[in-house]
Amino acid sequence: MQRNSFFTEKEIKELGFKECGSSILISSKASFYDIESIIIGNHVRIDDFCILSGHITIGSYVHISAYTALYGKMGIELGDFSGLSPRVIVFSATDDFSGNSLIGPTVPKIYTNVCGGKVVIGKYVQVGAGSIVMPKVIIGEGAAIGAMSLVKNDIEEWIIAAGIPAVKLRERNRNLIIKATDLFSNEK
Repeated sequence: MQRNSFFTEKEIKELGFKECGSSILISSKASFYDIESIIIGNHVRIDDFCILSGHITIGSYVHISAYTALYGKMGIELGDFSGLSPRVIVFSATDDFSGNSLIGPTVPKIYTNVCGGKVVIGKYVQVGAGSIVMPKVIIGEGAAIGAMSLVKNDIEEWIIAAGIPAVKLRERNRNLIIKATDLFSNEK
């Protein structure tokens, strides 16, 4: 019989997160770096083979699907009811590829030029499979990003965007707010 692949509640508490809510499922196959800088809300699920590194704040009712990577050197925030589909990558920092600097974590910092900024993924946002989110991007509340998109600019609230780079396709329905409000009121 195979053991459940999720950490127990006790094991999650012992991992050393900065803050950790309740009703959390974290795969024992996920990897964490700088774990003392990661905050996790309530009702969060982190699936197999995810990498979370750096300053990351995860709201409540968030799902991070398998093979997703969050590189939060300069900060990443995920709002309540947001979700990252399989193989999403979020970068809050990037190396300088111009040829003016050396690249990589093994090179002393004086020879590199890492730049970027905080990434904010708002409430009710869904990022589609295989998408990449670049540094300093704000994905507005309620936006949905289509699969295989490159998000390198801010995305307006309550739109559906897709492409390389991601662009607005149409407005997104807001009915899910009613369901979220109902869920919160039923929890009390």
